[in-house]
Amino acid sequence: MPRDLPLNSLGLPKPPSQTRVVVAMSGGVDSSVVAAQLAEEGYDVVGVTLQLYDHGAALAKKGACCAGRDIHDARRVAETMGFPHYVLDYENTFREAVMEDFADAYLAGATPVPCIRCNERVKFKDLLATAKDLEADCMATGHYIQRKTGPGGAELHQAADAARDQSYFLFSTTPEQLDYLRFPLGHLPSKAETRALAAKYGLPVADKPDSQDICFVPNGNYAAVIEKLRPGAADPGQIVDLSGRVLGEHRGVIHYTVGQRKGLGIGGLEDPLYVLRLDPETRQVIVGPKEALSTRIVPVKEINWLGDTPFTSQGEWHLKVKVRSTRPPRDAIIRPTGPTTAEVELIAPEDGVSAGQACVLYAPDGSRVFGGGWVWKG
Repeated sequence: MPRDLPLNSLGLPKPPSQTRVVVAMSGGVDSSVVAAQLAEEGYDVVGVTLQLYDHGAALAKKGACCAGRDIHDARRVAETMGFPHYVLDYENTFREAVMEDFADAYLAGATPVPCIRCNERVKFKDLLATAKDLEADCMATGHYIQRKTGPGGAELHQAADAARDQSYFLFSTTPEQLDYLRFPLGHLPSKAETRALAAKYGLPVADKPDSQDICFVPNGNYAAVIEKLRPGAADPGQIVDLSGRVLGEHRGVIHYTVGQRKGLGIGGLEDPLYVLRLDPETRQVIVGPKEALSTRIVPVKEINWLGDTPFTSQGEWHLKVKVRSTRPPRDAIIRPTGPTTAEVELIAPEDGVSAGQACVLYAPDGSRVFGGGWVWKG
C-alpha cells in the first residue's frame, strides 16, 4: 500500500471510495451513526449485524442489543444510507463463548461480565475475521472509546465523554485487533452529538432509547437465565456468618451477589449483613459486616497488556485501576507475577471486589488504557 498518499479520516492512505469498512451494527443509534457518517464521507461501507440469540424471545424484549427488532432497525438504516447489510447467525458461537461461560462463572460463585467476553470472543474475534474475509481495510464500531496513534503504534484511550466511556468493557482488545479497529464516536463530547448526527442523516433510530440490559438477561433476572441453561442449579442451602454459624436458609447461590445486603431473609439482627462470598461446593452464602467487604490485595489473571514495554519488564507498575465499571479509576500498584498474572494492591480499599470482575488498568495521568485482566480467588 503506498505511503505517500494523504491519510483519510480513518488513518489509512487511500481515498475513502477505495477504503472498505465493515461496520458492526447492533441496530442502536451509535453504530447506526458510525455507518451513516462513513457512508456519507464516501467510504465503501458494509454493515454487519449479528444474530446472537433466539429471535422469538428477542422480539418481545425491549432495552437490549442484537434483538430481533434491532436487526430490523439496522437493515432500515442501511437502506436509508444505501449500503449493503448482512445478518450473520452467531447463535451457537454466542451461546458457547458467552452464555455458557456466564452460567459456569456464576455457578462457581463469580460475578461475570458477559459483555466483555462478547467483545473478546465474538465481535473482535469472529466478526473481525469475517471483516477480513470481506477484504475490508478496517472494522468500525459504535463504542465510546478512542484509538490513538502513539510512538509504539495504536493505543487505546478512554472516550472524551467520561459518562459514556466503555473502556472497562474493551480492555481485552489486543494490539493486533487495535490496529484494525476504528471507533469514530470516541472523541464526541456527549451522546447529544451522536443523536444530532442521527437526526441530520434522517436515521429511523435517531430517538431510539439506549440498551440497558445484558442482551440475553431479560429484566436483569440472572437467576432465571442460569436455571434455564443449567437446570437444577438453584439448589437451596445455608446462609452462614464468618464463624460458620447458620443464620438461615437460601434458595440457591445463583440468587446472590457479593456485596448484596437486601433480600437475604435474615432480618432481626442488630447490624446489617452483606454477602461476602459464595461457596457453590457447600452451597453456602457467607455473610458478614460491611467492613469485611473491604479488599486491598486483588489477584488478577489473563492480563491483556497494552503498554509499550513488556508487562514483566518492571517489578511494579504505578497505575490506576477500575474493578467496577461504574466507579472511577483508583490508584494502585500492579506487581507482575508472570506474563499474564499480577497482584494488584489498591491504595484505598474497595468494597465488594469479586472473582469474575474485570480489573482494568489506566495511566496515572491522561486517558490511556493499559489493558487489564480478570479478578480471581488466587
